[in-house]
Amino acid sequence: MTAPTKTPETVPGPVAGPTRTDLHEPVIDWFTEHARDLPWRRPDAGAWGVMVSEFMLQQTPVSRVLPVYEQWLARWPRPADLAAEASGEAVRAWGRLGYPRRALRLHGAAVAITERHGGDVPTSHAQLLALPGIGEYTAAAVASFAYGQRHAVLDTNVRRVFARAVTGVQYPPNATTAAERRLARALLPDEDGTAAQWAAASMELGALVCTAKNEQCHRCPVAAQCAWRLAGKPPHEGPARRGQTYAGTDRQVRGKLLAVLREAVAPVPQAVLDRVWDEPVQRARALDGLVDDGLVEPLAGGLYRLPAG
Repeated sequence: MTAPTKTPETVPGPVAGPTRTDLHEPVIDWFTEHARDLPWRRPDAGAWGVMVSEFMLQQTPVSRVLPVYEQWLARWPRPADLAAEASGEAVRAWGRLGYPRRALRLHGAAVAITERHGGDVPTSHAQLLALPGIGEYTAAAVASFAYGQRHAVLDTNVRRVFARAVTGVQYPPNATTAAERRLARALLPDEDGTAAQWAAASMELGALVCTAKNEQCHRCPVAAQCAWRLAGKPPHEGPARRGQTYAGTDRQVRGKLLAVLREAVAPVPQAVLDRVWDEPVQRARALDGLVDDGLVEPLAGGLYRLPAG
């Protein structure tokens, strides 16, 4: 006997996600009550403080950023203060935050702000995007968090919140897609100030509650509407999400070489750097990479130092 064909009404479909108006008020109210007191969120941080924090927080947890951020702003409270020093000093002050090219990019942005904008971080999204080292995310974040403008701010935390709450999947794609950008724009509140609050609130929700592992749905203000939760939390489909390895990599060797140069008050001989890592081929490759990236400056006589330019 042939099984009866299911009608469209009986075929199960995906769980519909909440609308933007369902999300805004509960998430913003939650943020008002639970947001962390972070220095770059305070009124006296200014646009420069917001920009410094955005550079430092890329792929780096808040706990590691806080002490470096405080020291940085105490030394360079304005872009012109940083621009007046050698880029190598930015690399030195970056310490062990990792990904030290961010320090060079921040120094380059400070120089451009000083030369093109009279030392004030520009308010225009287009002008922010034109600064060296500033990408779409950072331009949107500074315009939103520093100036209260209406922009889609898509970091990893926000993308995860939207993937789960609206799209109904556990994780977003590895790289930001056009569909995610369209969704983020569609979810923006209409008013500038509310949109800026929404950007900060959705980011904080992903950082504290809707985390990559061990999500805390019982604390989520939109758990009852979350498409992923309502669908039974189906596991992520696709390639396994693997953490980045560090031990034994060129990145570790680069970090050790930079640590020696940051502590040095004079150019460092090659022989001193040779003691950092036993394997000569990998050590040479790491050092050459630092030179190519502009993080280390070679001098005559086999000496090396942080860049003086």
